[in-house]
Amino acid sequence: MDISFIVTLVVLAVAVFYFISLYNHLVQLKHGVSRAWANIDVLLKQRHDELPKLVETCKQHMGYEQKTLEAVMQARSAVANAREAGNVGALGKAETQLRLGLGNLFAVAEDYPELTASESFHHLHSRITGLESGIADRREYYNDSVNRLNVRIEQFPDVIIARRFGFKAAELLEFDEAELADVDMKQLFN
Repeated sequence: MDISFIVTLVVLAVAVFYFISLYNHLVQLKHGVSRAWANIDVLLKQRHDELPKLVETCKQHMGYEQKTLEAVMQARSAVANAREAGNVGALGKAETQLRLGLGNLFAVAEDYPELTASESFHHLHSRITGLESGIADRREYYNDSVNRLNVRIEQFPDVIIARRFGFKAAELLEFDEAELADVDMKQLFN
């Protein structure tokens, strides 16, 4: 056997293993994004199930606040529709509306002492607040997974494999700027 033939085979074998390794890493990143989304999805479903209980508890005490309660339920439906469709952009917007609605609901609830004294309200408030915190944590993990995938499919030589095998950039889960702004408490009580 010729030494140049053996060297060529070794170089070819190393190149093949290198590209296989790159491909497998891209697959791992893609599934990491899916796993991170699944974690968010579980919490969104749990919160989706808790919100009607909260609204019903509030209805018993807040007869004149129908607009606030309806806003929460409409936002809940928008979140569910976006989640089921897998539309990350629409989910971010719907989440913003839901979070604002919940903020309004909890602020208005302070005007109803019998509601705030209710054990059911406290339990649901705590549960939803905990789920919100979990969603925020999972969102951070999801966005980190998306960033790692998106960077890798744009880097050389990964970009060659990504294009060849149809790896697509994933969308970040972002909330509207309205969520980042301070809540105008005066407006809530007018």
